[in-house]
Amino acid sequence: MNDWTMTRVQDRLELAAGVFRQMPDVKPQGYFNAWPDYLHSFADQVGQEPKMRQPRPSPRMISQADEAMLWLHWLEAEDAKLLWLRANGKPWKPICWQFGLSRTAATRRWHYGLAVIVWRLNGRKPPLRRSMDFVIKRARTGPRVR
Repeated sequence: MNDWTMTRVQDRLELAAGVFRQMPDVKPQGYFNAWPDYLHSFADQVGQEPKMRQPRPSPRMISQADEAMLWLHWLEAEDAKLLWLRANGKPWKPICWQFGLSRTAATRRWHYGLAVIVWRLNGRKPPLRRSMDFVIKRARTGPRVR
């Protein structure tokens, strides 16, 4: 059994967001471009740096990203959306405006969402009748050994 932590879950969600950003755009079937290719002469390219592209994600990265997206189904819709916005690097202020939360409440819900995923990945079910703080604290420390 893997020992998942909140940091590992957060890293995997950020990796998934990066993978989906690198994927090619989805175009409708039958899409084509009628414009001819423009051939740049040497004089056009003098002093210009070539545009570097990131390599396409590997099949393993795509599989891991798909797996991470399935984790979001374990959460309430708003919590999943909040986690996905943070994984995409959206700043806290627009997130707080979007959800109508204070910064501390948004951070707490973000930690709670990560904690629920950690509980599920480690083979446990988060208790329903406990506070968010309890779930977050136990996700950070792990189960008690008796």
